[in-house]
Amino acid sequence: MVACDIESFFDEIDQGLLLEQVSRRVSDRRALKLVRQWLQAGVMEEGEVRKSTTGTPQGGVISPLLANIYLDGLDSAWEAECSHLGRLVRYADDFVVLCRRKSQAQEALRRLGEILGRLRLKLHPSKTRLVELGLGKDGFEFVGCYLRIMRSHFTGKRYLFRWPSPRAMTAVRDRVRDLTDRRRCAGMKDIREVIGDLNPVLRGWGNYFRTGNASLKFRQIDRYVRTRLVRLLERRGGQRRKGFRWAEWPHERFVDDHGLYRLLGTIRYPGVAHAA
Repeated sequence: MVACDIESFFDEIDQGLLLEQVSRRVSDRRALKLVRQWLQAGVMEEGEVRKSTTGTPQGGVISPLLANIYLDGLDSAWEAECSHLGRLVRYADDFVVLCRRKSQAQEALRRLGEILGRLRLKLHPSKTRLVELGLGKDGFEFVGCYLRIMRSHFTGKRYLFRWPSPRAMTAVRDRVRDLTDRRRCAGMKDIREVIGDLNPVLRGWGNYFRTGNASLKFRQIDRYVRTRLVRLLERRGGQRRKGFRWAEWPHERFVDDHGLYRLLGTIRYPGVAHAA
């Protein structure tokens, strides 16, 4: 298979070509003018507005939609010219091509370069690679997940397992750390205040990954959350409390008595009532 990354995608989108593609489906001049103004509005960085004749404002609410419109050309060209090489699976600018043979993957990589060239884009030379899937072989990252062929402990059969990628784990830990920072929680009167901020983050992150094989990763994040909360209680008021016992604050106490959302045990598979 080919794991792909487009170099500086949101910065390199050709605005003229994008507007041309939008106008093929949208005839309302007011709507087209609004899209053009959005592209030309620029972005504010450190108090200064920066404008560019290429790209879309990364992080803008309309950018994912415009990205999909722009890369529709990739989907159409692949389907018409290269579908015999493998299946293209794309989400915004993140995509892979699933091939049966190495020769197909190599040819797919070459053809992708040609198609993206027509869109005035290019593949990232160091982040785009051929991946050989199989037991003991490499895995790959896609839409926040790490995917790898593994053998099931229950059936002994091989499956494509997936769990949160290292970057996804780092991101949620960073968010938990921010929400449990001692300076941010200096005026905390009840640990439920912090838990109320944590729960939406944990629930949203967990819902995204809960249809995979994430039990181990969920357990790790649960432990991290418990550690951060206990440290807050231990240093409530800014000072280490004498006689404070960590053992008196197991994760279950936060869940049962204070309403903390627990990730472990929430994994669900489509069509299956429950899978721990």
